[in-house]
Amino acid sequence: MAEGIRDKVAVIGMGCTKFGERWDASPEDLVTEAFEEALADARVDRADIEAGWFGVFYDEQNVGKSAYPLSQYLRLPNIPMTRVENLCATGTEALRGAVYAVAAGACDIAVAVGCEKLKDTGFAGLPERTKGTFEDLYQPNFTPPGAFAQLAAAYTAKHRLDMGDLKRAMAHVSWKSHENGAVNPKAHLRRKISIDQALNAPMVAYPLGVLDCCGVSDGAACAIVARPEIARQMGCDRFVAVKALQLAPSNGIEMGHRSWDGAHTLTTRKAVARAYAEAGISNPLADISLTEVHDCFSITELVLMEDLGLSREGGAVADILDGRYDAAGDIPCQIDGGLKCFGHPIGASGLRMTYEIYQQLLGRAGERQLQSPKFGLAHNLGGIPNRNIAAVSIFGLSG
Repeated sequence: MAEGIRDKVAVIGMGCTKFGERWDASPEDLVTEAFEEALADARVDRADIEAGWFGVFYDEQNVGKSAYPLSQYLRLPNIPMTRVENLCATGTEALRGAVYAVAAGACDIAVAVGCEKLKDTGFAGLPERTKGTFEDLYQPNFTPPGAFAQLAAAYTAKHRLDMGDLKRAMAHVSWKSHENGAVNPKAHLRRKISIDQALNAPMVAYPLGVLDCCGVSDGAACAIVARPEIARQMGCDRFVAVKALQLAPSNGIEMGHRSWDGAHTLTTRKAVARAYAEAGISNPLADISLTEVHDCFSITELVLMEDLGLSREGGAVADILDGRYDAAGDIPCQIDGGLKCFGHPIGASGLRMTYEIYQQLLGRAGERQLQSPKFGLAHNLGGIPNRNIAAVSIFGLSG
């Protein structure tokens, strides 16, 4: 009978580049920058690493279609390497491969790296994948802002909200992330904004304005994971342990009939229920100390607070405006600035979220440091509201 992976894997080292318009850096430079930080943090030799997973979404953007570039970039010792892609959960998918390999006993130490180089494409948003007959037929005139704007419309209809109230809560989400990102030296956008600026920003897809949307950037992040016994042998009495890692992809129900109301993400609710069970968390409001969630748009973060069980149904607007998810609130969300201030180099985002939780749990987050965090939760949502994959990871200290 399956018993899960709780406390079977230790995160012994992590690294993260500065995200942004990294015109000066190649994918090799970004991957190396993140890996070297993780390697120094883990205090192991690259020869100790026994397997690796490389998360890249846009293989067209000069990063590569296989795992071979990672092995070559880092001069890894001819170990098994796997390239993975799972929409916006690509970075977390790389981490899942490394974590599962260690938990299964297939290797003692493994590495997960995620990277994307998007600014060189010239696109202000995510680039188009290579066009073909299937995509032309399946997604006519599709845009991510348009898809998530429909989430906002469905949410207001379901909960009988005034759109003005929802927009004020969305503006607070963006304001809060910019407040946090302004003090993070690795964030792309480090400029504070006002609530009024968010409310009055140029419209992209009603009700989403420019400041409700995350941008794109270049970046990479890396995690080195090991068996807990390895961490203890290295003299670590307390280390960051993986408590849960769960994925849930859409199976077509959202588009198949009317059981889905369009106002929540079904996959997130499925994934987080499994993650809480795996981590042994029965009261997330009491146990979760911080979250890093997939704030591709401000409405997404708002809805996710309910999907993750941190706000009651229809209660996220009030909780956000009351400051529950601010830096000084009960459960800070995007304490590093989130996608809103880091941008979204897809292959790196999930690992970047994990990096912040790792730093917070170890008390190394500097000016952003929270007081004695217990569990941190990272969440990715790949795709759009009616067809997507959700990934939920939970981390805590050992012992």
